[in-house]
Amino acid sequence: MPTELVVPKLGESISEAIISKWLKRVGEPIAVDEPVVDLETDKVSVALPSPTAGVLTEQRFQEGATVKVGEVIGSIAPGPEVPVSKKAEAATPPVPRPAPSPTPTPPAPVALSSAPSATAHLEPRATLPQPSHPSPTARKALREGAEPIAIAPTAAPAARAPAAPPAPTIAGPAEEVVAMTPMRKRIAERLIEAQHTAAILTTFNEVDMSEVLSLRAKYQDAFVARHGIKLGFMSFFVRACAEALKLYPGVNAEVRGTDILYKHHYDFGIAVGSGRGLVVPVVRNVDQLSMAGIEKRIAELAAKAKDGRLTLEDLSGGTFSITNGGIYGSMMSTPLLNMPQTGILGMHNIIKRPVAVGDAIALRPMMYLALSYDHRVVDGREAVQFLVGVKERIEAPERLMLEI
Repeated sequence: MPTELVVPKLGESISEAIISKWLKRVGEPIAVDEPVVDLETDKVSVALPSPTAGVLTEQRFQEGATVKVGEVIGSIAPGPEVPVSKKAEAATPPVPRPAPSPTPTPPAPVALSSAPSATAHLEPRATLPQPSHPSPTARKALREGAEPIAIAPTAAPAARAPAAPPAPTIAGPAEEVVAMTPMRKRIAERLIEAQHTAAILTTFNEVDMSEVLSLRAKYQDAFVARHGIKLGFMSFFVRACAEALKLYPGVNAEVRGTDILYKHHYDFGIAVGSGRGLVVPVVRNVDQLSMAGIEKRIAELAAKAKDGRLTLEDLSGGTFSITNGGIYGSMMSTPLLNMPQTGILGMHNIIKRPVAVGDAIALRPMMYLALSYDHRVVDGREAVQFLVGVKERIEAPERLMLEI
């Protein structure tokens, strides 16, 4: 009996994926756990492994198709020799070679007709002749830059013909046309969905990084010798956010229908770079990890992202997110929520600026912080107080050690 190839659960809030590429053709043998098809979402590209050994007998969707979680996309029959079903053959037809296009013949010039009016979509009167659609030759000439040629009017058709499909984008000599990848398309859809679903606002503050920089300079060598990894800035901010979230739980929540789900576990999505753009793997139970534990886990996830080894488990279940645009030189930005989360912290570049220190002016290493939040759950006062709580713990990092 054939085994169905089913789209698995792809992570929290992800209900569909795009078939990026079939790695096996119909009729090819497959081993257990051998990748069969690449699936892409806005968060990850994952190879779907075969649940059994056999032969791929059916592909129900072509590359580029959008499929739902739980949907059957193919079939695998047991045994090395299994006849390919007709349905499978129909799903993967051979691609015909295009016939050479004939050389276009310029149409004879005719009298110019008037431009269509703004009410051209209304039913035309029977006594008025209507212009016909340009011929394929004329449309091709227009796409190739020929001067517009008017078409002689003819009698109105009984039924209105469908509009011609839009012409493909044509680049100039100093331009390049590149099709969007399925992942890029999905990212765009998700960003628009977040903006249309949540009531997103952003509040800003600045933090003096002097104490954190001093601690790192003083203990970096000993930290590396003890833990085998450098002490970065992210572990300070992760711990500061975890402590602040305990005081302001709305920033660590989720909207489900008409209910608010407050989460008392702290699983942080940390944006890291990969060969395919930014991804947001999750560091779990950050409030229970040491500074070294946080740094090691982030380094592990960053390495997996760079090598394309992130799993769906690595990317699902986050309750709050942090993104650091400062590593790219960003001084100020407004991060967008990672739905369905209600808060995301944006870190930025550290720049020495003159600030008031008591009654004096001094140069201090300053960073702007941005908190984007869902105003359906989080009030402005709560958002500001959360960000102030993060600022206070970064400027006095001993509070992190004492958990106060």
